[in-house]
Amino acid sequence: MAKIKLTINGKSVAVDEGATLLWAANSLGFKVPTLCHDIRLKPYGACRMCLIEIDGNNSLLPACVTKAENGMKALTDSERVHSARKGVIELLLSNHPADCMTCDACGKCALQDYAHEYGVRESRFYSKPDQGIRKDRSKVIQFDRDKCIMCGRCVRICKEVQQDEAIDFSGRGFDMTISPANNDSLLDSSCVLCGQCVSACPVGALVEKQAVGESRAWETEKVQTVCSYCGVGCNIFLNVKDGKIVKTTSEVGTVPNNGNLCVKGRFGNDMVHHPDRLTEPLIKKNGKFKEATWDEAYDHIADKLKKIIKDDGPDSVSCVGSSRCTNEENFLIQKFARAVVGTNNVDECART
Repeated sequence: MAKIKLTINGKSVAVDEGATLLWAANSLGFKVPTLCHDIRLKPYGACRMCLIEIDGNNSLLPACVTKAENGMKALTDSERVHSARKGVIELLLSNHPADCMTCDACGKCALQDYAHEYGVRESRFYSKPDQGIRKDRSKVIQFDRDKCIMCGRCVRICKEVQQDEAIDFSGRGFDMTISPANNDSLLDSSCVLCGQCVSACPVGALVEKQAVGESRAWETEKVQTVCSYCGVGCNIFLNVKDGKIVKTTSEVGTVPNNGNLCVKGRFGNDMVHHPDRLTEPLIKKNGKFKEATWDEAYDHIADKLKKIIKDDGPDSVSCVGSSRCTNEENFLIQKFARAVVGTNNVDECART
């Protein structure tokens, strides 16, 4: 592939043909602020935070959608660029609640970080927002219309990655918002409640409803683990406060899921703290279940299997795998059935 040679902040770089200025700047280690950019999505150029200066061009250009050209000279943090970005932040804050101290995204909000970085304490254009939290029967996703900055990341990830197209832009001007068709509930739309929109939101507009008010970003410990709901092995982070899972997130760049999760992986881990959850093996004695040790449970299972095989033969036993197991675990299940029990009665719940 042909290489494009250009200069950014006085440093030369060669990039592949078709690469954007944002990619080129990042490859040199220059930090270019973005709000609408997500590496999982196609470049969009909506927020204008990534404006940079190009020698010979009177206009500042968005780095995320501008392709690199041979001989191009760019500045990512000139005085003109800095001033323009401050103006963009002011415009974004013109209809944004000033409730950072009580917002659930405080400490992990990109807009808050940029306002601090560029020294924007207030907006000259401020008009008190009045749309509020959108009422929805969904128990897992909360949308605060006032905090939305119209970056489009939620709409785009729903369309481009999830391929669901459950939400889109509606309205105009200060009345513009994000909603399902006909302003229906998410439960009445094509939404599968995967929470991809929540993962893509750079501010506090879209959050996990069950986690609202439960913790601040700096109060939680992120424990990396693997989702147990199927055999894909998605990488997840349990956000834990005081020994309790507050919510589940995933990071862009992790394999195999690249930050993407389904409804179970993102919202189904509260079962860990359910009062009915079994935490010890149970063995039925005299018609009632009694707690037992793992050794007792294994011995009990082995004794029962041996008796069944002795009385009725190995084909009276069947082994059923699960899509929640890994390929290796399912292999062991069929190996146990054939080599230990002596039967070919093996099935798997995902075979259809």
